[in-house]
Amino acid sequence: MIDDILIDLHMESDVLDALVAPLDDWSVPTPAPGWTIANQISHLTWTDRISALAARDPGAFAEALKRATPDMVDEGAREPVTLEQWREGRDELAEALRAVPPGVKVPWFGPPMSPVSMATARLMETWAHGQDVADALGTTREPTNRLKHVAHIAVRAFGWSFLVNGRPAPQVPLRVELLGPEGDLWTWGPADAEDRITGPALDFCLLATQRRHRDDLAVTAVGDHARAWLPIAQAFAGPPGPGREKERS
Repeated sequence: MIDDILIDLHMESDVLDALVAPLDDWSVPTPAPGWTIANQISHLTWTDRISALAARDPGAFAEALKRATPDMVDEGAREPVTLEQWREGRDELAEALRAVPPGVKVPWFGPPMSPVSMATARLMETWAHGQDVADALGTTREPTNRLKHVAHIAVRAFGWSFLVNGRPAPQVPLRVELLGPEGDLWTWGPADAEDRITGPALDFCLLATQRRHRDDLAVTAVGDHARAWLPIAQAFAGPPGPGREKERS
């Protein structure tokens, strides 16, 4: 299974690579406040590098974790990197995750993750930051079934989204039904759950990665807990993000 997700991660990275490779100027601002295209690629490069370190050398990662600061993400995004360095880092991460022995989890800033979960998280971030780059360039990307990985990690973060916002995680089942780009119905949770989320997979992923305001998306919720989730949903680790402003009509 790790090979399958790594293939999808490679393909998602190639989509973003194709957007930035022809550019002579990476200083174009993106919708993320204060972040240019260069910052987006630097952030992905930094995260790939630290992820590969965690997979390859848990001891060295533990030492790096001791030196971690609240500003480390922004500091990583400010490190200048080249296109070739980003490409090399992606390849190193794939090799490191493939080499993790079966059943072994990779240490992380939060709970340890399986190689599959870590690769899924990297795909989610690559897609999300790729959206920022696409928006900066005025480009629309074609949605693919790789969105199912993004949606899956977002659904799994249902309880986390509440906790990180200082609220108790709901102890109720959640049903999520999403229409994939090719017309397939993707589902999570029991069919008879009272709390339900429905909508296009693309819209749900844009919501959960906080790349669009909920009012600009065709995602609907039924049930108190599901409705409470939509404004705070986040597929990523770390503190709550500021989200995006509603588009002006």
